Amino acid sequence: MMETAPTADLVYQGICTLFHNTNPKEKEKANKWLEEFQKSIYSWTIADELLQQKRDLHSCYFAAQTMRNKIQNSFNELPLNSHESLRDSLIVHVGQITDETNSIIVTQLCLAVADLALLMATWKQPVIDLLDMLSTQPQSVWPLLEILTLIPEEIDSRYLRLGANRREEIHKQLDAAAPKVLEFLCLCMQHGDTIQEKIINSTLRCYCAWVAIQAIPLQQSAQNPLTQQVFRLLSMDTTSRKLHDTSTECLCALLSCMEANSGRDVLDPQLKMQIFNAVCMLESAYHTSVGMEDIDKTMNYCRIFTVLCEAFFYEMFANEDIPHYSTKGLDLVLICVGHYEYEVAEITFNLWYRLSEELFQRNNDKLTSHFTPHIERLLGALYRLTQMEPDQEGLIDENDGFNDFRRKVSDLIKDVAFIVGSGNCFKQMFYKLQEPGCTWESTESALFIMQNVAKNIIPDENEVIPKVVEAILNLPENTHIAVRYTSIMLLGELCDWIENHAESLQAVLNFLLFSLQQKNGLAGAAAIALTSICASCRQKMVFHISGLVEIARSLDSFEIGNDLAIGLLKGISLILSRLPKGQLESAMREIISFQLQPLAIMVESPATANTICKGERTDPAYWVDRACAVIRHTNPDVPDSEIHPTLNILTDAWPLISRVMDKYQTDVRVMERTCRLIRYSVRMVRKQASMLVEPLIHQMVTLYALHHHSCFLYLGSVLVDEFAKVEDCINGLLVMLKSFIEPTFKMLQVENGLKNNPDTVDDFFRLCSRFIDCCPLPFLQSSLVTPIFQCALLACTLDHREANSSVMKFFVNLLKWGRSNNYKLAECKPLVKEIAEQNGEALVINLIQASVFCLHSYMLPDVADVLTELKDVISPEQMEAFLKTALQSLPKKNTGGYVTATDAQLLEFKETVMKSTTTKSVTLALKTFTRLYR
Repeated sequence: MMETAPTADLVYQGICTLFHNTNPKEKEKANKWLEEFQKSIYSWTIADELLQQKRDLHSCYFAAQTMRNKIQNSFNELPLNSHESLRDSLIVHVGQITDETNSIIVTQLCLAVADLALLMATWKQPVIDLLDMLSTQPQSVWPLLEILTLIPEEIDSRYLRLGANRREEIHKQLDAAAPKVLEFLCLCMQHGDTIQEKIINSTLRCYCAWVAIQAIPLQQSAQNPLTQQVFRLLSMDTTSRKLHDTSTECLCALLSCMEANSGRDVLDPQLKMQIFNAVCMLESAYHTSVGMEDIDKTMNYCRIFTVLCEAFFYEMFANEDIPHYSTKGLDLVLICVGHYEYEVAEITFNLWYRLSEELFQRNNDKLTSHFTPHIERLLGALYRLTQMEPDQEGLIDENDGFNDFRRKVSDLIKDVAFIVGSGNCFKQMFYKLQEPGCTWESTESALFIMQNVAKNIIPDENEVIPKVVEAILNLPENTHIAVRYTSIMLLGELCDWIENHAESLQAVLNFLLFSLQQKNGLAGAAAIALTSICASCRQKMVFHISGLVEIARSLDSFEIGNDLAIGLLKGISLILSRLPKGQLESAMREIISFQLQPLAIMVESPATANTICKGERTDPAYWVDRACAVIRHTNPDVPDSEIHPTLNILTDAWPLISRVMDKYQTDVRVMERTCRLIRYSVRMVRKQASMLVEPLIHQMVTLYALHHHSCFLYLGSVLVDEFAKVEDCINGLLVMLKSFIEPTFKMLQVENGLKNNPDTVDDFFRLCSRFIDCCPLPFLQSSLVTPIFQCALLACTLDHREANSSVMKFFVNLLKWGRSNNYKLAECKPLVKEIAEQNGEALVINLIQASVFCLHSYMLPDVADVLTELKDVISPEQMEAFLKTALQSLPKKNTGGYVTATDAQLLEFKETVMKSTTTKSVTLALKTFTRLYR
């Protein structure tokens, strides 16, 4: 922390070192010192001084950025009486901006003024004042437009934390100032050809920002000269790229407001139709942009047409008898989807998702029929767009942008196919395959579309699919590899049909096994298809188990990655589960041995853990993941009274697994994978694994103390889940928890310990929750519960989703045992009540503080759960007192001196929480309340 004020010269020297010194160590040293300076209280005055001196670009930029930073993040450092002098000083700096001033300095200064206008409660009419002071000076028009653009854009800035009351006040200020702003913007556009393009662009950007926050009434926005200018610019082919982009933003903002305002500020229907028709008239401009190969403008028009349809979205569904005029917008969108560049079509995908979701929810065949022609045209366009280049020799590269587009198309087709019917879509593509002169790329594209609807076709279809399957199984030798690849993928998607047509299974398996052995890129598709068929045809595949075991033995001879190999093992394991008991054990032992033998060689090898090549055969995780896939997906139905057929396999494998943990104890990745293997092994044989509990706990506790791998905490929660109901195991499990506590608390109690170790927080409190669920009384009677509760209180503020969720679940699970209606284990009730009474005040304070200042709004339902449970444990008087104390601890005003929450709002929140009978109503109250501080 900087204790004495540096001089402006010293700061300037630091800036020069940062930007001009060639010595990296000196640059790093200067950077750290300047960061420290920016955090200090002295940076306010020195930044102001540097701006006045205007020594060079870097010092001016640094000073402007510092000003903006301080206002955004440290405005509370300034006393209220210095706000006006800061404002006046900044306006002087803005007034000195000329056309030659670098735009990065202008942006930072204008941001500083905009943020100050939003934060400063005593500045009652910032927009009007700025217009009065700067609009008459020609050189200040540009920065004034920037400030007027940024004020509405910064209202919801998460840095400023204005609070709902202040935001509402600002919206009122902006609504009142809007006529004057509109007048100023119209004046800026009235200088004919002499006006700079930069000013036109800034004017339209500013207009767009004011339209977007709905400060300008919709009726006015639709009819004023600025909107007419936007349409004019968009209809001219000579408009520059930058102006075209800004005009597009403007029109999209206006159309979005029409959708957002459909209930509040109702636009005259005649005017709405005029706007719709005006946008439709841009179709010719779209075709011009296509002819001129101006892809950026083409994409802008596509976006406008798409937003137009979204603006009229619900009108399209208004009448099931007569289609609304706005459905014509979909024709414009489909014209764009027909463009030869796939990036254009991609802009429209979200609209089609929305449309299919709406039709699915409404479930109205008559309404759906209005949109069937549009979806047929969409599918036709996608069929053309997903075609590969005729000169493509091999498969598309996995990382190619076109491959990514095809993945998105795949998702879209699955979403919209029901509108035309998956069977109809499949049939239409089949007819395309039969067209004379069908090229290989057209064939592949049709098969690709068929692949994406195949799963939804009824399994007893006998007209088209048998012909398709027969054609695939008899593909000529010279068939393009991409066609073969997609054909194999299609077979995999037809797995349900194959399950229903057992006579085709053997031929399909032979075809896939042949493809799996190829070295030309087909093996991956064959592995995926075979995995799908194993999952769908489990009972029928039992007869092919010997062949599947051979596939498992030969996995590394196939040209597939480890993920696909694991997928195949998963498919084979699903078949194992259907085998008779004796056959299951021998087949599984054999398949597991293929994974564990290489692992045993690695463990015995003198090579150290540092020589691991991640993802290669020398990586222990490579083999552990494979073994894990087999154990995870082999789930035979075995009664508890019978010995599990895999128990001996697990017992025999334990010494090797234990040695893996010892040898690779420093490698968190290998430890996580090994813990996952043990987890699924224990889950599979359940309480029959009790002989492993003691040696496993001993090893976990020892390794956790040394390396703090949180996966041991997670594995501990699995052991609690499985063995806490076994009387003999409870003490051992509590000893395990006690052993975990010391290293965990030591790690979390250092500075930023909670923030830097969210996985540990998550897994530790999940472990504690399992204890409460499975053996509440021994846990609550132990001496461990108080320090754990204290740690949970500190963890309330952690804004990591999973970690915070685990903490809140811990509170909820604990408080449940203190409910007034808890008759299950009555001995728990007084213990929980005592904890709640002793720590309730701290809990409520921490929860309210965390909700207001730390947590995201999507995390508030978990907080509401805790408050609801606490209400049921303590008396209403105690709960009210705790809430009152918590609310009194909150700041009464924000950094700009504006009241955050009024007494009436605090009272309303408290009363809502007290009266609420559901978590949902407490969540709603929390969300409304926290907005007052954000």
